[in-house]
Amino acid sequence: MDELTKSIVTRGDLAHLALFLWATGATGLLVWSLKELVAANRRFNDFIKEISTLNQLFRREK
Repeated sequence: MDELTKSIVTRGDLAHLALFLWATGATGLLVWSLKELVAANRRFNDFIKEISTLNQLFRREK
């Protein structure tokens, strides 16, 4: 990564460096957001399973 940055700076291509840094930051944020979304979906599924289990227990008691 440092070599790539030095190469871009020595060529005076700072606009591309800025674009590269922005793109990597945006990609990292997207990956983090997707991981959080998957985790939230799993927690919601676990919640629904617990509710379903409780509903089945209450139905058996009646």
